[in-house]
This record gives sequence, C-alpha cells and structure tokens, in this order.
Amino acid sequence: MAKALKDTLKTIEHYKSMSPHYGELLDILEEILILREEYSRKMSKDIFNVDESLVETKLAGGFPIIDLSRIDFDLSEPKDYFINLLDIAKKRTPEEAREIIDRLDTGNLDFAELVRTNFASDETDMEEESDDESDVHIFDLLGFLIEESLRPYLESVSGRYAGAIARAHWSEGYCPVCGREPKIGQLKDEEGRRYLFCNQCGLKWNFNRIKCPFCGNEDQQTLAYFSIEGEEKYRVDVCNKCNRYVKTVDFRELKEEPNLDVEDIATLHLDILADEEGYE
Repeated sequence: MAKALKDTLKTIEHYKSMSPHYGELLDILEEILILREEYSRKMSKDIFNVDESLVETKLAGGFPIIDLSRIDFDLSEPKDYFINLLDIAKKRTPEEAREIIDRLDTGNLDFAELVRTNFASDETDMEEESDDESDVHIFDLLGFLIEESLRPYLESVSGRYAGAIARAHWSEGYCPVCGREPKIGQLKDEEGRRYLFCNQCGLKWNFNRIKCPFCGNEDQQTLAYFSIEGEEKYRVDVCNKCNRYVKTVDFRELKEEPNLDVEDIATLHLDILADEEGYE
C-alpha cells in the first residue's frame, strides 16, 4: 500500500474518532480509496482517446481536455469498478443500495447509458425527476458511484497533462481536464495561493483568490467568507452575486498536505451552514 494512502487512512481514523457522526461516510470512503488504488494499479489501458495535437488549443480556448457528455470510450473496466463499488454501498448502506440495485438490474446493466445520463443531467434535473427526499438521496449516492467509477482513469489523464495545464495558465473556475465544478479548494504556499480541486478527476489548479469560480465575479464588496470558531483552518468562500459557494481548507500552519476527498466529507457541516444561509 502506497505511503500516501496509508497517511490518508490514518487521517480518516482520526476524523472518525473526532466526528463520529461522519463515521459511516468515512467508512465508505476508506474502502473506496483502497479499491481505487487497486484499480489504478491494474488499469490495462487509457480509456480516453485524447488527441495530443488539440490539447494546447483546447486549454487556450477554455475547453476541457475531455468532454464527458460524449461517451465514446471503452467502459468495460469502469463498469467492473462500478459493480465493486455497489458491493461496498450494499454493505455500508444496505437499504439505499438495495433500492439502487433493484432499479439498475445489474444483470442487464447498460452502463454506458447510466454514465451518459449522469453527466448529461445536473442536480436540479435529478431532483425534479425524484418523487421524494429519499429518492433524491438515492440518486445522489448513485451519481457518486458512477462518477467514482471513472476516477482512476481520469486521474491518469490529470497526471499526464498537469504540466500542459500549468503552462496554459488556465483561469476558468471549472476543471481543465473534465469540466466539473469544484466543491472544495485549498490555500497553499507562503503567498496563500488558491487552488481548486476537482472531485471527479483529482486535479488541483491555481485560481485567482479574489474571484468567484462560478460566475467570475471579482468585486470584493460582493465576495465574502465565513468560518466556525475553533475551525479556522476551514472556511466557506461565498459570492453574493450568484449565491454560490466553495469550501476552502488552509493547512499551511500544520505543514500538512490534506487529502481533499477526505476534507470534503469532514466539512459537510459547512455545506449545511452554507445551504442554511441561502448559498448553493
């Protein structure tokens, strides 16, 4: 097991002892991270057909390297990963997982259509199609598992083109690899430079600290943040123009490099607070 994963698992155990109410979610994440590393090691091929000659042009024009709305790649390995992820969900959240499996008919699963529907739909569409709050929760879990099924393969792309992305000085608030919007970011270095994190492909990219990643607002009068007393290493950056928010972690004083997948779950209370304040 890689040292980075061992360190992350230690962090998860620490958070489980400090915040028992996140225990179930952190248990699921723990198993997923172990399984993710296994699939990352045994990937037999690159499933995304990236045209090398277009990478610089796409980045310069503000277009992500991969268009996830076009499912024209081999999903056989991600499908296998997805089935194994369902097994984790079935063990950890049996009632929700059973309903998902009943819906999917995994014996005749059209995984390509499942992926296509997930990436073609936004959260609002999914909520409108759901009949009740429980239904929305099931859809959220399903979407998370679908997205995770592509994570090892997208991480490979992120690693391969990190240099090209840095040279392109990407300035958009969405991921330059897969186009997903960030939920969490990080302040790094002595200068406090801001990096946004993509939960879909694991990429971090530098972004203007005084700017909303969602609407591009740079008016300091309408940009703000809030934090919780005693948790100053976490804050929520909000935009009062578009009413969107992104969480931010600052571990510079701790001299640590956080795993932002873990921190995203460990800061769910900040999502609740942001929602209560009217931010999306």
